[in-house]
Amino acid sequence: MKYYTQKILKMLPENFGKTSLITRFMYDSFDNTYQATIGIDFLSKTMYLEDRTVRLQLWDTAGQERFRSLIPSYIRDSTVAVVVYDITNVNSFQQTTKWIDDVRTERGSDVIIMLVGNKTDLADKRQVSIEEGERKAKELNVMFIETSAKAGYNVKQLFRRVAAALPGMESTQDRSREDMIDIKLEKPQEQPVSEGGCSC
Repeated sequence: MKYYTQKILKMLPENFGKTSLITRFMYDSFDNTYQATIGIDFLSKTMYLEDRTVRLQLWDTAGQERFRSLIPSYIRDSTVAVVVYDITNVNSFQQTTKWIDDVRTERGSDVIIMLVGNKTDLADKRQVSIEEGERKAKELNVMFIETSAKAGYNVKQLFRRVAAALPGMESTQDRSREDMIDIKLEKPQEQPVSEGGCSC
């Protein structure tokens, strides 16, 4: 059995859902109380994908401008960058281009980037359509998915896609994502949820 450790950096301006996505993925819970990330938070989770074990190191970056100077050093050592925006906040969507540019400045094309539109549970307040998200992802040549950390929608699918896209995982990309088992999760696996749009 092959064992991989991959570092994933999650980035976006503050209060758009990156920490909530990690909390939902790690603990299958959601906290309505907003607390800004200070500096960088680190978590890790092990997943099993067919014949490969993948340990995801999740680096949750602060969104406040005063912490922005810290981020490039973390980008340089990351395999994946997850850039999140709030679908109810068009300004957050516009800022993602700069964050993706920052990743490419540090890593060139040697990085997987996932653009994530979060807060689909607030569809009645949507300012950014799924088509706009897909179009930007296609233009920037990055992966795309919409999620809801609050409802748990597509959160596991987000990390399954990331895991399947990692170097050395090519043979698993065309197989079912539902074969993935989180070997640290004690609760029963949730029922499959239909995935949102994806543009790779």
